[in-house]
Amino acid sequence: MSDPGGTPEVVERARGLLGRVLHGHGAAVRITEVEAYGGVLDPASHAYTRTPRSEIMYAPAWRLYVYRSYGMHFCANVVTGPTETASAVLVRAGEVVEGIEVARSRRPGVKDVMLARGPGNLARALGLSLDDLGAELLTPEGVRLGDPPDTDPRISCGPRVGVSKAADVPWRFWVTGDPTVSAYRRSPRA
Repeated sequence: MSDPGGTPEVVERARGLLGRVLHGHGAAVRITEVEAYGGVLDPASHAYTRTPRSEIMYAPAWRLYVYRSYGMHFCANVVTGPTETASAVLVRAGEVVEGIEVARSRRPGVKDVMLARGPGNLARALGLSLDDLGAELLTPEGVRLGDPPDTDPRISCGPRVGVSKAADVPWRFWVTGDPTVSAYRRSPRA
């Protein structure tokens, strides 16, 4: 499967998140890696089957979808819409650009380049939790997204990480050569 349902808008928005700054609680990261999920048209998406957990994905765009992964880590997604499609972008990695001491206190003993490498680590460095579910990201305060960067970063793409369905869809995007990008790990169930 090369394109689950033809949802180029989520791909465009995923690529557009690279280089933007995501502000959390006392820290902020420049986004360096993301994965796009095409909602109801994408069997790898949480919204493929509508559940109470995925309900936020049917909200208007630019809301934060936070969920627990493996029962202990939080992951952060940007809902991209449209509401009937329920597309979202997983924020996989970033570089801490504000609040480095706060991020270090949340991830003690970790090298700075690794503070927000991987979706669970990124959410932890930013202090994100289920309390942030549904946060409107285009606001001037609180958990929010900064403006797009002045220049477009060089972008690479490849298959998504750890999904068992539509695993070969090349909807993982990252800033080429950035040291904060996480390693690719194919799901053994794929």
